[in-house]
Formats: sequence, structure tokens, C-alpha cells
Amino acid sequence: MISAAQLRAARALLGLDQKTLAELSSLSLPTIQRMEASDGVIRCNVDSLMKLVSALDNAGIDLIGEGAVSQDGGRGVRLKRSSADAAFSGSTARRPVAGQRR
Repeated sequence: MISAAQLRAARALLGLDQKTLAELSSLSLPTIQRMEASDGVIRCNVDSLMKLVSALDNAGIDLIGEGAVSQDGGRGVRLKRSSADAAFSGSTARRPVAGQRR
């Protein structure tokens, strides 16, 4: 499973815009936009998910699941689970994104 936040971060690490990722994954631009706008884990059909994950993998992205260890090294980012995140996870409100108004 991949979250919308992971997808946005992966695309940013690669320096790709949504249109280019859509082309690389053989998906439509609206599909990529919907995936990135998802709340939490991306919900889509299995075929679309496999195309997306394959395109990210081919581009050099290693998706790391929650609690998983990255064995291969390389640069990357990971979100820490802080006490604020723990408190927030029980809430239905969305955490603000940098530069975004609530």
C-alpha cells in the first residue's frame, strides 16, 4: 500500500510533475491527481496501483512501509511518528501541509 503523502514525496524526490508521472505510469492525469488528493492510503484499482508502483520503482523510488526497515541505503525521507502525530491520528481533522491554509 502507498499513501497519498508517499506518492507526493516520491514525485517531489524525482522532480516530476503530475503529468510526467501519469505518462511514466500509463495512467491519466486525473487518476494521478485523484491519488494524490486521497486522504491516507490511496484507493484505486489494482491495475492502476501496480502501474504506479512499477513506474516509481523503475524511476528509483523505494517505498518503505510503516515500521519497515530500509536495507538498501540511498537518500530518502521518512516521516517520524511524534506525539503530535499520535494524537492527530485519532482525529478526523487533516494535518495542515506546509504552505497550506486550513
